[in-house]
Amino acid sequence: MTHFVMLSCCYGSVKTGLDCAGAYKDVFEGRRLGIIANHTAYDRDGKFIVDVFRSMAGVKVTALFSPEHGLWGTAPDAVKIDHQTHPVYNLPIYSLYGKTQKPTSDMLRNIDVLIFDIQDIGARFYTYIYTMSLAMEAASENGKTFVVLDRPNPINGKSVQGNILEPALASFVGLYPIPVRHGMTAGELAKMFNGQGWLAGHVKAELIVIPMEGWRRRMWYDRTGLRFIKPPPNMPDLETAAVYPGLCLLEGTNVSEARGTTMPFRQFGAPWIDSKLLAERLNALNLSAMCFEPVRFTPTSSKYRGRECHGVRILVKDRDRLEPYSSGVRIVNEICRMYPDQFEWKAAHFDRLCGTSKIRNAITSHSSLAVLQNKWQAELESFLKIRAGYFIYPD
Repeated sequence: MTHFVMLSCCYGSVKTGLDCAGAYKDVFEGRRLGIIANHTAYDRDGKFIVDVFRSMAGVKVTALFSPEHGLWGTAPDAVKIDHQTHPVYNLPIYSLYGKTQKPTSDMLRNIDVLIFDIQDIGARFYTYIYTMSLAMEAASENGKTFVVLDRPNPINGKSVQGNILEPALASFVGLYPIPVRHGMTAGELAKMFNGQGWLAGHVKAELIVIPMEGWRRRMWYDRTGLRFIKPPPNMPDLETAAVYPGLCLLEGTNVSEARGTTMPFRQFGAPWIDSKLLAERLNALNLSAMCFEPVRFTPTSSKYRGRECHGVRILVKDRDRLEPYSSGVRIVNEICRMYPDQFEWKAAHFDRLCGTSKIRNAITSHSSLAVLQNKWQAELESFLKIRAGYFIYPD
């Protein structure tokens, strides 16, 4: 069962679910709370979520749970994290990106209500939303109430782009049949995962979504009045988030997505690329709202660490016209064609990110990407109908 209430607020003065939690005291009073959070879980006044709930009468916080990158958001991508004890709150921090990705019965023994409050980025392959869904399963299986404190989709809640994930390629970078750019908030996704019966065993969580005040689907994050806190180390700003749904595909290749620089995903390259030629070829594609300029960079981590890479930097002309996913596919296709002897796939990971092997197969066989894109646009129609049934916020 899902409960939510829509409140109103002035444009540009958005309040998150955490800001509104005080109006739902009856959900928390007399209960022991477990909190799934990271360094993004602050209210508008700069108060951390643990302190917000500790200040409520009759509420006891008994445990914390951390996602990928850890509670402080500093761990690198894909690095497993151990359980810890919080040095200030003296609470256990159970890692949900280590030996388990799902809370165990032992972890939930001293908890009545399990709360989720993490800033998502709006792309299917971001792991935070699957930390949420697995925790929903655990809450259902152990008779716990699950509460989502909602936050904005930073890249707006209107644009929906990309193909639907195929079930055979479900993984922790994509568990459910949604497109790459889903245009939903974490609270809306939680309602969808629950309502569609997508949780393992078709369980249903006792789900409460505490919505934002004042958020509208058309809003980009910099229109909310909220401070942007980078969700992990390589998502430093909203400009990066805008291109991420497509440029993340480079993770499935041997082209550097510029991790270990100040502009990850907004620039990319490799030691064997001709920067000027690549910029010319990509600009000739006339990708929607994107153009490119030659650049050199030296990553301090990840691919080609310490080696100078030659590539391009993305210049966004109009973020509302961006089509990052289809642009990312065409960028990979162009580099593959330009450098057939140097370009390499990390095939399994690329397919997981795409949620299909059809894109990689089309690129390697020189098939029409336009035909493939038309097919996935048709798939989106049924998703859009499902999605609309879980909206909390207006346009």
